[in-house]
Amino acid sequence: MYALALVAAFLPVPIAAAPVAAAAGPDSSGSAIMQTSAAPVTRAYVAIPAGAHVPFYGDGESETIEAFEFDRYLVTQHDFRRFIEANPQWRRDRVKGAFADDGYLRDWSAPLRASEPAAPVVNVSWFAARAFCSADGARLPTTAEWEYVASASADLRNASRDEAFRALVLEMFTRPRPDRLPAAGSGMRNAYGIYDLHGFVREWVSDFNNVMVSDDSRGTGGNDAQLYCAAAASNARDPADYAAFLRYSLRASLNGRSAQSNVGFRCARSIQ
Repeated sequence: MYALALVAAFLPVPIAAAPVAAAAGPDSSGSAIMQTSAAPVTRAYVAIPAGAHVPFYGDGESETIEAFEFDRYLVTQHDFRRFIEANPQWRRDRVKGAFADDGYLRDWSAPLRASEPAAPVVNVSWFAARAFCSADGARLPTTAEWEYVASASADLRNASRDEAFRALVLEMFTRPRPDRLPAAGSGMRNAYGIYDLHGFVREWVSDFNNVMVSDDSRGTGGNDAQLYCAAAASNARDPADYAAFLRYSLRASLNGRSAQSNVGFRCARSIQ
């Protein structure tokens, strides 16, 4: 009974749904579009067409990605503040320890005072990100969906074999995080019209811990780091894709309560 009451207490109150935008190509000014206004971006979903994706780990066979809708921008601190105003159980001073660790929203000066409203929200747990998306009538994207969209450069929807693009992604991934995150939408826009996939903020996905998990670690809910390190190169589709290694390594290091200063999220919606 206690468990049921705990789950019921954390069911989210819906927030206003964001509009859907058609997929767009790169801006004529180039791939890096800088946001000059300090006002938070307006959330919108972009229609992503169906296609094929070859997972980074596996037997090299492609899998079908069904058409879905994807957040154009990372969820901002402004967006998340509106969510916790409607769902106070997710405030920093009220969230249950089962759903977030001590780093949760630690960069906010007060439980309802975002430090940089226009910047992507970080220091949020997987549980909190999932609750936000649920309140928006959405969900977290799968790893396959995220990687499928993230393989697009400014000009090509599939640039996974473009060496210049892969070098750029690695360079962006390894840049030092600034003390103040730039506003959401200030980084690269890809060929689908999605911003900031390879910036300073890593992103939660629904199945973040489903790669390189041993039978024992599935039973305990933890990842086997030694198994991951030993098998990573041999099981990877492309051992030269260092940025992908970094993304998957980060996901393997997290648990659902983790709240880190470089991890945020965006939402996705299935098309019925």
